[in-house]
Amino acid sequence: MSESRIVVGVDGSPGSRAALRWALRYAEQFGGEVIGVLAWAPPNFTEPAPMPPLISDDELRTRAEKSLREIVDEVTAVLTPSVRIRREVVRGHAARALLDQAENAELLVVGSRGHGGFVGALLGSVSRHCVTHASCTVVVVRPPSE
Repeated sequence: MSESRIVVGVDGSPGSRAALRWALRYAEQFGGEVIGVLAWAPPNFTEPAPMPPLISDDELRTRAEKSLREIVDEVTAVLTPSVRIRREVVRGHAARALLDQAENAELLVVGSRGHGGFVGALLGSVSRHCVTHASCTVVVVRPPSE
């Protein structure tokens, strides 16, 4: 039997950090490989404005890889998990990237926006899209209250 896959959306937000912690604890208890996924896309300029200096796709990907590495290292420095963690940087929209990566996964774990009150009952667009369209179980994790 192959090792179960637990895909986690990681974007640096408090919700995604909480989701990564949750996924690592789950994998420690029940087994599996954790796959941290960070999606990136080139900027989309829709309004006429002075053009900022263009950054190459290679540079954007390098920055995304560095960001994902730093986030995973920061979270694992506190938890020191014994599970296998893989990092995937994917070009494209976050929801689509997560759904693609979660194909045949046991779980897809995403963070919520973490607002309190009524707004807290609402999911962000990425988490809502994942809950609606994933082919596996989706866990939405709220960040700790401030």
